[in-house]
Amino acid sequence: MVTLQYDNTNVTESTILLLPSDSEASGTKKKVPEDTWNLVYIVYLTLGIGYLFPWNAFITAVDYFSYLYPHASVDRIFALVSSLSSLVGLFLIILNRHKSHAYVRINVGLALFVVSLVIVPLLDVVYVKGTVGLYNGFYVTVAAVVVSGVANALVQGSILGSAGELPERYTQAVIVGSAASGVLVAFLRIFTKAVYTQDASGLQKSANLYFSVSIVIMFICMVLYNLAHKLPIMKYYDELKNQAVAVENDNGPLTGSVWRSTVWNTMGTIKWYGFGIMLIYVVTLAIFPGFITEDVHSQHLKDWYPILLVTGYNVFDLVGKSLTAVYLLENAKIAVGCCISRLLFFPFFLGCLHGPKFFRTEIPVTVLTCVLGLTNGYLTSVMMILSPKTVKLQHAETAGIASVLFLAFGLAAGSIISWFWVI
Repeated sequence: MVTLQYDNTNVTESTILLLPSDSEASGTKKKVPEDTWNLVYIVYLTLGIGYLFPWNAFITAVDYFSYLYPHASVDRIFALVSSLSSLVGLFLIILNRHKSHAYVRINVGLALFVVSLVIVPLLDVVYVKGTVGLYNGFYVTVAAVVVSGVANALVQGSILGSAGELPERYTQAVIVGSAASGVLVAFLRIFTKAVYTQDASGLQKSANLYFSVSIVIMFICMVLYNLAHKLPIMKYYDELKNQAVAVENDNGPLTGSVWRSTVWNTMGTIKWYGFGIMLIYVVTLAIFPGFITEDVHSQHLKDWYPILLVTGYNVFDLVGKSLTAVYLLENAKIAVGCCISRLLFFPFFLGCLHGPKFFRTEIPVTVLTCVLGLTNGYLTSVMMILSPKTVKLQHAETAGIASVLFLAFGLAAGSIISWFWVI
């Protein structure tokens, strides 16, 4: 059972979920409302799918973008600008969270996702029109990725932050949803490659399908998220948090300097979890997707090879993120040690390029890619579930956002390293 801290007292999760409300203080026990039909769980699962679907759409349409802009390293450029814009957005959010509300940030972020997704097909209709080498179109596409990165900071940070205020199964739902997003897009890519011709027209239809599906999912997320706040269980936890905040603010309003102090204290509390999260994504982004899509090749599978590798990674990432529902590793030292051990993927994958002949075949590369996804998924889920539970309830959202900030640092560092580590 996870131990949480509330008003400098360590209590179990079952205790913190029943902290006294006004009615309880007067002797009447207030029961936690049930999540009827698991509606809130489904909402958070859908939001997890939603906030990564735009990024997956951009990166899955890489065949089309590579056709239009043959001299650009599309995968690595997209990964770099997306992670950097998300990192800057998260940093600004966490420093100014006391001036905004998660409800507003999430709705603004979902709207920005729609804007970024509309840009690409609209650009294709009015300017690119399937013409190769119009790099002004590429710059606009990169700008759309930047907008998507900012939207991701608003949505991902706020969703995981708000889920951190709830029981751990809701954080797990978000994490599983994010993995399911990758799987759905990967199978969508397999479908489009099998159905559409791999010429300019077929690649264009595939890309437009990815973006159209993404836009639909964004609107579904908007509707579900705004309906979720009317459910009794969400109102209960909002009330619980508000009471905790009111107790902490008895001495006066929360000023900017006090807030910054609170942020740094929170980040100090979760620093080892944050370090583990950052290291996970330094390793993962240095290898995936750039190494997988650009550096390894198969004479037998040809252009199906990177698609199957990406699908394998995403499927095992989903498996890993789902395993925390079966067993949650609660020992922080062991978890961080496992994150450090993932550095071994660098020499292993390097061996797939320059090692013995067997290492350069499809089987070792596929196995390593699947293990990369499995460890990424499980360790991410462990760290994201545990980190908000190490602080007071009223700071759980801050801890969740800070965890995503560490993740963004890892994404940015990994996307930069991906340009240099393969010699």
